[in-house]
Amino acid sequence: MRYHLPLIVLAIGATAQAEPIGSVDTVFKLIGPDHKIVVDAYDDPKVGGVTCYVSRAKTGGVKGALGVAEDKSDASIACRAIGPISVSQALPQQEEVFNERISLIFKKLRIVRMVDKKRNTLVYLTYSDRLIEGSPQNSVTAVPVDRGTAIPLK
Repeated sequence: MRYHLPLIVLAIGATAQAEPIGSVDTVFKLIGPDHKIVVDAYDDPKVGGVTCYVSRAKTGGVKGALGVAEDKSDASIACRAIGPISVSQALPQQEEVFNERISLIFKKLRIVRMVDKKRNTLVYLTYSDRLIEGSPQNSVTAVPVDRGTAIPLK
């Protein structure tokens, strides 16, 4: 068991950016936690005033309790302006802004920010990938920025 401890610590450390908002149970498990849908909030680190809410499946049971379960690829995202939007530095056209492990070592949930310059809008995409094969399941949302505040690009 000592061999797997660094991997478990790494998996737990990767979730430090998420702020849990709530969850609902979907399947009762006699042993271990129930399967559930969790909702987490992520503040965009380079864009003030924008928060993304991501819902995703979380596997329970014995494997879920031990941190070795592989969560499903299903996820949904909704990003909103929660205050005045400010961009402190020039943004790349496309950039991964968050990622979180959803299996012990092979699978990640990712959030990518894209800039739609023509419409002065920030577009956020969530999807999951694996070491060998990712999933085409994805979700997208957009946050329009006031025309008086141009989004600086790199």
